[in-house]
Amino acid sequence: MPHIISPSLLTADFTNLSQEIDMLNRSQAQWIHLDVMDGVFVPNISFGFPVIESVRKLTDKILDAHLMIVEPDRYIERFASAGVNVLTVQAEACIHLNRTIHRIKESRMKTGVALNPHTPLVMVEEVLDIADMILIMSVNPGFGGQTFISGSLDRISRLKKMIDDRQLSTLIQVDGGVALNNAKELLNAGCDVLVAGNAIFGNENPEQVISELYEL
Repeated sequence: MPHIISPSLLTADFTNLSQEIDMLNRSQAQWIHLDVMDGVFVPNISFGFPVIESVRKLTDKILDAHLMIVEPDRYIERFASAGVNVLTVQAEACIHLNRTIHRIKESRMKTGVALNPHTPLVMVEEVLDIADMILIMSVNPGFGGQTFISGSLDRISRLKKMIDDRQLSTLIQVDGGVALNNAKELLNAGCDVLVAGNAIFGNENPEQVISELYEL
């Protein structure tokens, strides 16, 4: 399966959101990444359901929401109703991760589990067979435009081996500092889904950047 590009709207121009979505619709990006922050789990607040519902009306692409919030179970059905296709929760925020994953599946969404840079991979070992995707955070979550943590490459390789050893098809997503200068290394390490924000929306020709990432 070819790798997936999921541009993060966090660094898009929200005063021209419709035009930004039009650009993504024209592009080779298969998904659109939505960073949802509550100011509690991470020291930042992003956007909520009104924005997500507006984005859903503007595109047919897969909406890939990453919840950096406490008590994500409270909102699972609401994200499904808003049109989200892939819902990722932070392992650190879920007391009963297995149950949370099953609730997401019951809401007819694909499931992702995210790990902060300091969180050991063993935290997801017991759910690799039921999660559709594991998200490796390659920066500390909360803000866009951060520098990639180089040790993330080893984490991706080790996670890929865990998945392959069990003959699973779980995807690996990477978010944080992803750009053209490191994307190939990430793919070689085992990444399946590249999330890029500033590298795309901070460029004068974002559609071209997406094309170059897609064609790696």
